[in-house]
Amino acid sequence: MPKSKKRSSRPAGGRQKTIQPFSDDDSSIETMSHCSSFSDVASFAEDVGAEVDEEAAQEDLEFKLKGLIELTMDKSAKTRQAALEGLKNGLSCKILYDFIQERRITLTDSIERCLKKGKGEEQRVAAALACLLCCQLGSGVESEEVFKTLAPVLKNIISDRSANMSARQACAGYLGLCCFIATDDIEDLYMTMECMENLFTKQYRSEGGTDNASALHIQALQSWALLLTICHSSEVKKKIEMHVHKLPRLLSCDDVNMRIAAGETLALLFELAREADADFYYEDLEPLTETLKALSTDCHKHRAKVDRRKQRSVFRDVLRAVEDGDFQSAVIQFGRERMHVDCWVKRLTYGVFKELFGSGMQFHLMTNGFLRSIFELGPPLLLDAATLKAMKVSRDERHMNNSAAFKARTKARSKLRDKRADVGEFF
Repeated sequence: MPKSKKRSSRPAGGRQKTIQPFSDDDSSIETMSHCSSFSDVASFAEDVGAEVDEEAAQEDLEFKLKGLIELTMDKSAKTRQAALEGLKNGLSCKILYDFIQERRITLTDSIERCLKKGKGEEQRVAAALACLLCCQLGSGVESEEVFKTLAPVLKNIISDRSANMSARQACAGYLGLCCFIATDDIEDLYMTMECMENLFTKQYRSEGGTDNASALHIQALQSWALLLTICHSSEVKKKIEMHVHKLPRLLSCDDVNMRIAAGETLALLFELAREADADFYYEDLEPLTETLKALSTDCHKHRAKVDRRKQRSVFRDVLRAVEDGDFQSAVIQFGRERMHVDCWVKRLTYGVFKELFGSGMQFHLMTNGFLRSIFELGPPLLLDAATLKAMKVSRDERHMNNSAAFKARTKARSKLRDKRADVGEFF
């Protein structure tokens, strides 16, 4: 008869032990159960307001961020990744310049260690955190030092064919954005652009096919285009002459995202070329516009319906930009302010920062002086906490507004799609 297994009165693995958050003993894999509760700093910052004053909430937030910085040095990859995610959430939803300025070197070292030691997802989050660190510091000596420290590591990951592809893709995107934010050295700018060119120009020779590295090439192309917007006009002309005749080859790629990236880059190049030279002339304009028209009305069944819809929407805008130099402007509203996205340069820049900040984009547009200077919004408006709270739309109100907009949109579309409305014409 088998012996009954006795349970030890001592907690296995120390998991039942009460650990004070971020104490000196809290630096091993055992902290994973605690780390998840601290990772969502953004939600924490939103829930505090009604219970404690803003100063106490800020202190509590900074206490948690200090603990997360310590956890980025943990031996466990999962613990480090969770800590990086928490820091990323905190920096994307709050302005923490003073806190970061005091710990800039420590944060930079932690990010560098995670990039070198980590794999895949950890490297992706660490690269995003590097960009957020530069955004918080703004354009200056501090952010340039961060860039010069981390750029070689990011380039090594990008060029390492054995590295995880999603990590290489993220590093390519965030290296370009860090350079855009931080560098004041024209040599660093051109070297970073050359690194991106070495990647996406490989797609020129792929003969329209799709390989495993196409996502990396797409990200490199977008980063290169972003950096081109801050180059000197002479360098812009040089790059346009080099690539404007080759980029149309990418419009025949099997990957819809590559076709879209190539089309948007072409529209950007035409916009920059016309700004530099009002008499800019492209000799192959007619065949290019025919290709763009075909892509803007593509109805091939072998392509996914969602891909066709997205492609048609983008290439209608690209066609207008290439043919007539037109741009369909959009309005971004945040708080009491509005920003007009009225050109391809601003559209690309806004899209890149929106992907970085996520739901914190509106907050940073209102309060981040560096981001506001990029979009020429002027200094931040001085609004107290009560005003900001009054401007915040509740979840129920936001849901009602979205439901009403969805209902109105559905009715409008139904009128256009309802075939019964045309029955009377045939009788």
